[in-house]
Amino acid sequence: MTEKESPFACDMTAIAPEQRGAHVATIENLFRSVQSKRELPDGYAFELPNNSDVLLTAAEFISLERLCCPFFGFELQVKREGGSVWLSLTGRDGVKPFIMAEIGEYLSAGTNGEHR
Repeated sequence: MTEKESPFACDMTAIAPEQRGAHVATIENLFRSVQSKRELPDGYAFELPNNSDVLLTAAEFISLERLCCPFFGFELQVKREGGSVWLSLTGRDGVKPFIMAEIGEYLSAGTNGEHR
């Protein structure tokens, strides 16, 4: 059986109208806090500040983004001993340009390079 593939397009109708503005603000706040990014074969990993507010914001982002963009895979990784926090967005072929088109404007100039 073949798996159904959704198009590379956000379906904002999947998010309740009263939540859309807050979701866009969450995206902006979350991705403006990115400290570095790593290119993955099927997407990107974004290093975030290791604090509780950012973790909650990342979980809020994932909970709604998965509804409007079901083609994304999400992974939130918190390293032990107060280490790094990474949010990965992945998907099938072609997803990387889509990710940058959607959130690239929120990334600071310092995150354009690879993680050291």
